[in-house]
Amino acid sequence: MRYAAIFGALVIFAAGCSQIHASSSAGKNETPQKKVLIVTGIDYPGHKWKQTSPVLAKAIGADKRLDVKITEEPNDLAKDTLGDYDVIVLHFMDWEVPAPGPKARANLKDAVKNGTGLVLVHFACGAFQDWPEFVKLAGRVWDPNLRGHDPYGKFTVKITDSKHPAMKGITDFEIVDELYTCLTGEMPIKVLANARSKVDDKDYPMAFVLKYGKGRIFHSVLGHDVQALANPHVSRLFRNACAWCAGLEPSDN
Repeated sequence: MRYAAIFGALVIFAAGCSQIHASSSAGKNETPQKKVLIVTGIDYPGHKWKQTSPVLAKAIGADKRLDVKITEEPNDLAKDTLGDYDVIVLHFMDWEVPAPGPKARANLKDAVKNGTGLVLVHFACGAFQDWPEFVKLAGRVWDPNLRGHDPYGKFTVKITDSKHPAMKGITDFEIVDELYTCLTGEMPIKVLANARSKVDDKDYPMAFVLKYGKGRIFHSVLGHDVQALANPHVSRLFRNACAWCAGLEPSDN
């Protein structure tokens, strides 16, 4: 009986040690969550940001390595804590209000230059219209003198670089959205996807990437409304983009 009790105690002790070791090993192998800030709160009236922002956050947050927060105040870009985020997602356009001021602009520029990722969604190409440096961050920006977009409707997005991490698991797809034709700029960019306009029969970039200092930048003009952002290809596109901008390999789903 005494030996049986001793043997039982040893078994329990060994099991406990194994659990501690397994827990410790798991902790070492876990990737710390990357912090993502979605900046929204103002846009052209036809862009219902109160509806689209949660859909965008849900799509990105499906990757559990990404901790997503939403702010409805673009001037939060001026906060000293901006550099604490791994990725900043711009989902606003300063429609008939002043864009965030000098402190916000300096913060954003410095954060991306120092390695924070930047993702631009849909009409974010029109944020900071009076800031020349913005085109260097965005790669291409809204030009109000150009035709805005094709009539809202169905079109096909063609993947032009399937090997880029942001395109992982994404093939050509159909979407009901706005096909933007209004971008301008001369920064070197790598186009990942485009679409052909039914109006002028020309190809326009739907998603592209560039770098600014140490920061990775992903810009897509897709995402006019809930239906567009809920498209599984677009959801994955922005999820992949945030992972890539944060320095992670995009997930398998």
